[in-house]
Amino acid sequence: AAASFSAKCIAFGALFLADIRAYREHQMAQLGLQPLFPLWKQPTAALAHRLIKQGVRARLTCVDPKQLDPIFVGREYDETLIDNLPESVDPCGENGEFHTFVWDGPMFKNPVHVIPGEIVARDGFWFADLKPAPTA
Repeated sequence: AAASFSAKCIAFGALFLADIRAYREHQMAQLGLQPLFPLWKQPTAALAHRLIKQGVRARLTCVDPKQLDPIFVGREYDETLIDNLPESVDPCGENGEFHTFVWDGPMFKNPVHVIPGEIVARDGFWFADLKPAPTA
């Protein structure tokens, strides 16, 4: 038998882009869902460090080369990466500088171990495909 699933709200990680928030609020209203924005207006530098300290593990999967050097694509999102970001880049990628894939953290039952695969330029962006990490 198929499992039944019902949701009343959905959480988004938006931090300060009001147009994105308004878009999501509009879309969720049409579905009868309440949008939640638990990170709204939090300072992104402090948030980035807090997430890493709390055990969130991620890799950069997409980089906008107009905002960030493509050498960052595929890298682990960690303190070293944050320290190496240019000052013009938001440490949470809130302006579209980069996107991540979160593969582990306190909210995961089990990690999804991944490693970068092929790194390609596509549609004006750089992408790191991810593939399963070899098991020991």
